[in-house]
Amino acid sequence: MGSPEKTPSHWLRAGLLALAERFPRLVFNLYPPFLGTGIWVREISPDYRSIRVEMPLRFYNLNYFGTHFGGSLYAMCDPFLVFMTVKNLGPDYRVFDKGATIRFRRPGCGRVHVHFLLTDERLAALREAADRDGKADVPLTVDVVDSAGETVAQVEKLLQVRRRDYVEPRPPEAGPPGRCR
Repeated sequence: MGSPEKTPSHWLRAGLLALAERFPRLVFNLYPPFLGTGIWVREISPDYRSIRVEMPLRFYNLNYFGTHFGGSLYAMCDPFLVFMTVKNLGPDYRVFDKGATIRFRRPGCGRVHVHFLLTDERLAALREAADRDGKADVPLTVDVVDSAGETVAQVEKLLQVRRRDYVEPRPPEAGPPGRCR
């Protein structure tokens, strides 16, 4: 069999990544989990420092009580902070999603919104922490708000930012680290 670079799945992945580079909003909006919950990316700034996402209340994303399903509220927030951080820190850093917490504040009715914003100060702090220690675990918090501006849920994402050249110390008895790709 040929090398992995020649398989159909490799070409599909490469094509999707190229499409995502040119049309990220389109790719996010066509992503099946977002289509299935009614999540829409309304705006991505050219510098990837601001993203606006919204979700109307529909029969397919409501819970037993007629309000937004909590999983859909979290899905609105899932990939964007990692995506924005990767795009802004550049190739010298790796970003991993380590965990998340969602706190529901009030029932979500109608259209809900999230505005993700990465400031120069936040990016400088991320770089400084990763440069100092090789890696840093950084919590970032966003609010899901309704059309009246009331907070429906607060999502805290725990990101790990690593310098690309950072090597995790391993005990001698541990084997070589695994790789996904």
